Amino acid sequence: MESVRAVLIDIDGVLTVSWRPLPGAVEALREVREAGFGVLLVTNTTSRTRASIARTLAEAGFPVSAEDILTAPAATAAYLAEHHPGARCALLNSGDIAEDLDGVTVVEAGDTEAVPDVVLVGGAGPEFGYAALDRAFGHVQRGARLVAMHRNLYWRTSEGLRLDSGAFLAGLERAARVEAEITGKPARAFFASALARLGVGAQEAVMVGDDVESDVLAAQRAGVTGVLVRTGKFQPETLRAADGTPDHVIDSFADLPALLRGSAQQ
Repeated sequence: MESVRAVLIDIDGVLTVSWRPLPGAVEALREVREAGFGVLLVTNTTSRTRASIARTLAEAGFPVSAEDILTAPAATAAYLAEHHPGARCALLNSGDIAEDLDGVTVVEAGDTEAVPDVVLVGGAGPEFGYAALDRAFGHVQRGARLVAMHRNLYWRTSEGLRLDSGAFLAGLERAARVEAEITGKPARAFFASALARLGVGAQEAVMVGDDVESDVLAAQRAGVTGVLVRTGKFQPETLRAADGTPDHVIDSFADLPALLRGSAQQ
C-alpha cells in the first residue's frame, strides 16, 4: 500500500457500536493520523449532524472534528442544490439533521398547501409508520422525485441488528414503480466528494467499512481500495453472497495500521 495517502472510514460498526468505541479503535485512529495519512469519516448516519457526531467521538477519545466527517445528509444537501435546486422536500427521517441540510426547503408533514417536489428518505425509526410511508407513496405517485440518503437494510447496535430505511425504500420503489436517486454510500458521487475533500485520487485511498456492498465494493467500483472489517453488521453469509470480493478483510479497525504498513494477516 505504498501509494495510499488517505483513509476513508465508516463510523458505525467500524469505530463504534451504539457510539461506544470498539476495542483498539481509538488507538488505531491515532496511529493512522500520526503516520501522516489523510482521514475522513464517511457515514450514512442520518440521526445526527456532523457537529454532534464529532462531539460524541471526541468525548470517547477519537482525534476528530466536524471537518473530518462527511455525512449522507451533508452530501444530500449538495446533491439537491445541483440536481433539484429550489425543490420543496418532504423529509422522512428519524432524528434532527436540519443543520446538515443547509439550503434545503423542507415541507412540514401537516402543510397541505405546499406540494413537495421531492420525497427525501433518510434513516429509519419510529417515524416510519404506515401513515408517513403512505403519504410519501402518494407524493411520488403525483410526480415527486424519490431521493434517498442510502439503501442500508439494517445497522448494528449493542442490542443487535436494527431495521433501516433501505427495507422501506425497496417497498416504495416497487409500489410506485420508480428508482430512488441515492446520495450517500454506495453512490459513486459520494466517494468522489470524499476524495475531493481529501485532495487525493481514488488509487491513493482506502475505504474501511463493515458493509461489504455499500462501503467496500461500492468504493472498489469507484477505484478505491476496499477493506472490510469483521465487526459491526459484518456477517459471513453476507460476504459469501456479495457481488464481489473485498480487496482486504481484517478482523477489526485495530488491525488497519498493520495493514497499511503491509504486515497484516488477511
